[in-house]
Amino acid sequence: MTKPPHSNPGRSPAGRTRLQPEVAPAVTHDAVVIVPGIMGSELYDVLTGQVLWGLAHPQWLARAWLTRDGLTPLHLTPEEQAGSLGRVQARRLLRTPAWSPFLRGIEPYHKLTRAIEETVAAPAAVMPFPYDWRLPVAVNARLLAAEARKHLERWRRHPAHAAARRRAVDEREGRLVFVAHSMGGLVTQAALTLGFDNDLSADTRGVMTLGTPFRGSVVAANILNSVQGAPLPLPHGRLAALASSMPGVHDLLPRFVCLEEGSGARRLTPSDVGALGGDEELTKNSQEFFARLSGREMPGHRSVAGIRQDTLQSLRLENGTVLASEYCFRSHTDGELRRDENGVARRFQAWGDGTVHRDSASLKPGAVPIALQHGALASGRAARQTVADFLLEEEDLGPDQADEGLGLTVPDYVTPGTPWSLRITGTDDPGGIDCTVAAVDGGVRREVRPYAGGGDALSADVELPAAGLYRVTVEADRLPSPLTQLVFAGDAGTGPAEG
Repeated sequence: MTKPPHSNPGRSPAGRTRLQPEVAPAVTHDAVVIVPGIMGSELYDVLTGQVLWGLAHPQWLARAWLTRDGLTPLHLTPEEQAGSLGRVQARRLLRTPAWSPFLRGIEPYHKLTRAIEETVAAPAAVMPFPYDWRLPVAVNARLLAAEARKHLERWRRHPAHAAARRRAVDEREGRLVFVAHSMGGLVTQAALTLGFDNDLSADTRGVMTLGTPFRGSVVAANILNSVQGAPLPLPHGRLAALASSMPGVHDLLPRFVCLEEGSGARRLTPSDVGALGGDEELTKNSQEFFARLSGREMPGHRSVAGIRQDTLQSLRLENGTVLASEYCFRSHTDGELRRDENGVARRFQAWGDGTVHRDSASLKPGAVPIALQHGALASGRAARQTVADFLLEEEDLGPDQADEGLGLTVPDYVTPGTPWSLRITGTDDPGGIDCTVAAVDGGVRREVRPYAGGGDALSADVELPAAGLYRVTVEADRLPSPLTQLVFAGDAGTGPAEG
């Protein structure tokens, strides 16, 4: 058999070396701002020199959530409530996994940051924007607008910008691209559209939001209700006591039709929030703010929405207690609820990312659907690839299509030595499903065997040996990215917060 002639594109027919044309690197010359979600920034008390939020080792988590005064330094002081800020600084993005009741696992942002740094012309093009998530979205939006402007001006003066610009379409100047997770998308929307910097929107090429609750989340109502609802583990009461005076949590309350009443449903009012344990004045302020923000579109916006995860979408109030459900209500174009032949509001299953249901995360049609939990939407491989692709676009090519996804449901709080179950939805075949539970600090790793649990779902039984923070991981050939969720194992204390 005759071998085909060897081809060496680096040499001419006469054997002389020929220079190859330069291949432009796959990077963007734009400036990128990373805006984390609630509890995604490390908070530091400048008066005491202590880190108030951001240490994730089990001893710190146990002290914060299970002792009387563990969260006291995070409470807003009367001076902070009056607008005198400065005691608490947000120093950097969360670097290690953390945990909170209801919000569950809060994954760090180093994987996302690294993926973005590999997609820009130089690391100086990337600016993380940590912020004090206890405060109103409006306060942090004003700060973000100012810092984003400074970042863009610094980057445009950078030598790497000048070099990368020569490879861009029309050799245009670099602009801003925002990558925002969860609450960070609300902060970004306000920063770009409420006039803090009238030129900032024009200087922005695009915004990608990851699991942003544009219409709020029922989880926020559950958080506020824990202080007066049925007996719950201590961490839930601790969070409620902290959140009841925290504007940031009130800014996450659902602003869509979600409160069931009789045969219909309506939006929450400030008095409803007061009845379930929140602050009426903070709710009123929040609703007025989001009325100003409503309908304001961000330039080049593309949203990523988590799918296939069991997610709270509506609620009932019974004697001051929130009873939340995993279905939502939808309206016609005239705003009237869709009803059945008997006049009863129809219920719809929208799923979501475990915290934000899909309808809320999709500000407009065309959201990119990814089967990940809320905390992993900024760290999962599929999400990171989606962000990198967005950064490299010269033209708007539209969102990727989602693969069929699986869902993962786990308790947010368990006790060591007590059996509990996790649930994998979207399949009843355990073949090809690998599930592990591992301590975040690396001390424990266990494989668990899923089994058919009835319906289109699998179950797996777990028992953890000691207190700590654990990560559940589900991998399958059909998943573009592993499903993960954090679980906190603590003592068996129950009851409301003690102050």
